[in-house]
Amino acid sequence: MRFPNQRLAQLFDALQNETLPQDELARRFAVSTRTVRTDITALNALLEQHGAQFILSRGAGYQLKIRDAQRFHHLQQQTPSPLRVPRTSPDRIRYLLTRFLTAAYSLKLEDLAEEWFVSRATLQNDMAEVREWLGRYHLTIESKPHYGMKLFGSEVAIRTCLTDLLWQIDQEQPDSPLVTIEALNSGILERLQPMLQQGFARHNIRLSDEGERYLRLYCAVAVRRISEGYPLTDAGAEDVGDEVREATQDLINLMRSLVSKPISPAEENWLRVNIAARRIQEIAPSAINADDADALVDYLLSYINSHYNFNLQNDQQLRADLLTHIKTMITRVRYQIHIPNPLLSNIKQHYPMAYDVTLAAVSSWGKYTPYVISENEIGFLVLHIGVGLERHYDVGYQRHPRVLLVCDSGNSTLRMIEAMLMRRYPQLQVTERLSQREYEALNRIDEDFVISTTRLSEKTKPVVVMSPFPTGFQLEQIGKLVLVDRTRPYMLEKFFDEQHFLIVDRPMTQSELFRQVCGQLQDEGFVDGEFYPSVEEREAIVSTLLGEGIALPHSLGLLAKKQWSIPYWLRKESAGVMKRPVSFFCWRSAKANMKKPWLFMICS
Repeated sequence: MRFPNQRLAQLFDALQNETLPQDELARRFAVSTRTVRTDITALNALLEQHGAQFILSRGAGYQLKIRDAQRFHHLQQQTPSPLRVPRTSPDRIRYLLTRFLTAAYSLKLEDLAEEWFVSRATLQNDMAEVREWLGRYHLTIESKPHYGMKLFGSEVAIRTCLTDLLWQIDQEQPDSPLVTIEALNSGILERLQPMLQQGFARHNIRLSDEGERYLRLYCAVAVRRISEGYPLTDAGAEDVGDEVREATQDLINLMRSLVSKPISPAEENWLRVNIAARRIQEIAPSAINADDADALVDYLLSYINSHYNFNLQNDQQLRADLLTHIKTMITRVRYQIHIPNPLLSNIKQHYPMAYDVTLAAVSSWGKYTPYVISENEIGFLVLHIGVGLERHYDVGYQRHPRVLLVCDSGNSTLRMIEAMLMRRYPQLQVTERLSQREYEALNRIDEDFVISTTRLSEKTKPVVVMSPFPTGFQLEQIGKLVLVDRTRPYMLEKFFDEQHFLIVDRPMTQSELFRQVCGQLQDEGFVDGEFYPSVEEREAIVSTLLGEGIALPHSLGLLAKKQWSIPYWLRKESAGVMKRPVSFFCWRSAKANMKKPWLFMICS
């Protein structure tokens, strides 16, 4: 069955596994409830010949009703035929990247345009973003008349770029032909899976499900590149533990049968670096002896204490988590191994305070080190710091229901989810924290229920699926199992002050907006003249824009002269530089025993 658009396919997948109401579907797909009803009607028309329909149950939502089990089973058994012609600009960009990264000869846009049924001018427009993407890895495309275009760059950069691209595609569409047919040898991922799992289990190397998937993609890329005559010749070696070294040797021996060619020592060295960069260390401070990691942890926690008055230096759990993460992070930074952070935008939105504190600390540390910490790596550190802030500056309660937590995104995401659950339902008691593979190996579940970030098979106990940043509907489903009826507080609605509500009827730049509001705050005695330059400096490091018209411009460090809890609102209703109406406010905690930096927020 071929769907007219991608949203219908996603809607079909979502409703096959759980019953969802219109409002939740509208939130997930960012459409109106009317569009949801239209899509359901279209799905039902497609499913009619397959013996199934989506029925709306009052008070529950849409659920799948199978009227002819034999016909519907036949539909499920069918293997979808992938469409290998890109239809949209993002798809064309990914196809172009894959072609350039895997082609042995020069490519001509005329040939690709004819193959994909588009004009050459269309592909020429897409090439700007293709070049920008490749430029991040120091790869360039050179054009030669009558021959076409060819990619140039180091073999390490080509493999890293291709693996990152395939990992991103795999997260969104695992059955994409780019992953299964175009970029990799057919069936290679399935053949590599047991090899990697057995090798890592034999040598006691623990990886997150995402880390294992990334390494499988890298090994598949390596197999193709070696087979086609593009081996690594000079890759640095990392001083790693005996387990990683022995596991790498075993994997290299297994890969020889897949490439049928000699594998150079450089291949083994680079695979060793990649495994060490993604390994999850045992959480034990005494087991980590990296001086640079210890120094960075001490510096970060000391900076946060001295500049923001959050004392996290005695939190042994936080220190252990940071050491565990930073040891592998430094390996990645040293060898310029990029790990995507798909939760970065959500981290900025849900942990703005922790993000600002961590960014300021890392930026300060960056002045004394040659390493450059990417925004993705900072996002992972924010999760740990945010959990520490939640643990020490929120009130704890008794916890009764026992829950098993299954997470496939690594230790930092797991800690963040656990802290979020504890904040929402403090009576929960998380007894075990497992990966998906560890959960599937269990024979029985002793806990009351399971909370997972991915779909699982039930083992006599109910399973609740939630995203790392759950929607209100998902939290409500957890609440039904915990027997807690709570409503989310909307505290900001209570903090409005008429005297701090201004109307600006002229266009203005970002700097003018900052200067006007900072001047108003200075006149009212909340800040001094150093505040405005600090706000501009903070904005210059990394933009505080969270998306959807929301931003949090603020200063570096504590510069407020007194505390307040009254927002400062500024509404812009005229057309100009900011095309949509925005509201502007800042607030500060009124707790006497806590010093938090005040925030600007621009929200549509």
